[in-house]
Amino acid sequence: MTQSAATTTATADPTTTGSRTADSPTPSTSPVAGGTATPDTTAPTADRSAPTALVVLGHHRADSLSAHIARRAADRLTAAGYAIDFLDLHAENFDPRMTVADQPDWGNRDKVYSPTVEAHMRRMLAADVMVVVFPVYWQSVPALLKGWIDSVWNYGFAYGRSKPRLAGKRILWLGLAGATADDEIIPGMQQLLEAQLNVGLAEYAGITNSRVGLLPDAEEQPQSIDAEGNLVIGEAISGDARTVHYAAFDAKAEAFVDELLAVDLVTA
Repeated sequence: MTQSAATTTATADPTTTGSRTADSPTPSTSPVAGGTATPDTTAPTADRSAPTALVVLGHHRADSLSAHIARRAADRLTAAGYAIDFLDLHAENFDPRMTVADQPDWGNRDKVYSPTVEAHMRRMLAADVMVVVFPVYWQSVPALLKGWIDSVWNYGFAYGRSKPRLAGKRILWLGLAGATADDEIIPGMQQLLEAQLNVGLAEYAGITNSRVGLLPDAEEQPQSIDAEGNLVIGEAISGDARTVHYAAFDAKAEAFVDELLAVDLVTA
């Protein structure tokens, strides 16, 4: 399976007709919430009585389909009564490269981290729910998001304590994949992401309610690999078919958010 078929990000605006490439920009007249809106990079302050949701966008384009889905998730959480802290890693110029300041004095779990890392840790601690949206690159998260995990989910904060600081929180990982839903790579991709994000990360940090919402069919042009290993690119969807396709895509993403919140309602 090539990167193009399985891991690239798709078009930004599900309501705009016409064929565009994977990361093409959204027209400024797009009526879709989240298409090109300026991200809110500040933590919520208006209503301290409301639960807080941290929505993390791990994509380098504000007009990507990933950004659109992050905004849809934020809208869904807002409708459910959550105050939203929208963290667009690229818009906030987050540097994914680990520095000594980000991880000083390894053996001291009470160390002071860099100002950026400290600020992101506070935003995580303030959140009751976290939703992380990203394109699936090579069956994993992109470098921007991986760097955030490495720097912020740090020793002494996310793990390394008898009582995990993140225990009791809920997290949803929304991964957008270019592979079609019936592609044989999808089950393995789901398993890999669950092993990495649910078990290797969230569970290790004391978060027992973590789930991966995989969103295939992100590409406008269906892509697959034939028996000889050749990439086969289908005809791009357009017009009403495209509108229907991405409406279903939005609905699936929103359903993952609803399922995460429903668990809390049942167990509260």
